[in-house]
Amino acid sequence: MEFEDDAFVLSARAHGETGAIVELLTAHHGKYAAHVAGGASRKLKPLLQAGAPVTTRYRARVSDQLGSATLESAGEGPAALFDDPLALAGLAAAAAVAAGALPEREPHPGAYLAFEALSQALVHPEIWPAVFVRFEAGLLQDLGFGLDLSKCAATGAVDDLIYVSPRTGRAVSAQAGKAYKDRLLALPPFLLSSQARLTPGDVAAGLAITAHFLEAFIFNPLNRPLPPARLWLVDRLSEAGRL
Repeated sequence: MEFEDDAFVLSARAHGETGAIVELLTAHHGKYAAHVAGGASRKLKPLLQAGAPVTTRYRARVSDQLGSATLESAGEGPAALFDDPLALAGLAAAAAVAAGALPEREPHPGAYLAFEALSQALVHPEIWPAVFVRFEAGLLQDLGFGLDLSKCAATGAVDDLIYVSPRTGRAVSAQAGKAYKDRLLALPPFLLSSQARLTPGDVAAGLAITAHFLEAFIFNPLNRPLPPARLWLVDRLSEAGRL
């Protein structure tokens, strides 16, 4: 088996004295783990940072065994965020969520495109936390657990949608949810329209929605918690007053 593809590095760990096992999110082939010879070298280390964009050539004798890969830089990636620790934390959290949520060797082009959009937005501090929420919503969508925010689940109304049902992931209007608001998730306007202005609390509400459904539909069934990098990001955003 052999292919060449664009990819983002999700994680890397040392293997032997000079190599590394690298987890990649590829554009057309999904998540792949591969051995990278020389991964411990000074030349390759910058390419093994979480979120680094690369071009990979993957090769394996047998399709279900661990193959080998070569990596070439396809952009700055984490290097462009060197002076912004919070954005680097966002990139690391996105890589950890993708690595934990995506199945092995199953194409998920939507997940790749969502990661790519987030990586490009991280240089814009005023918007990327909201884009991070959209990244996680896109990941859920690509895995078959997308939110349905098109109309109220109870009445079919398309206006005044301010809640999300934690059971179904469907929107609920203010009137229909009034009696149950303590049991519903707050729906921030930016998840309904990219033109909506961000107000204090919107990012926190969005992160609460995606965390709930990532846990309920993906991580809990796998007996895994949300990745620590994701929890740490929320703490850092809170400390920075960005929620």
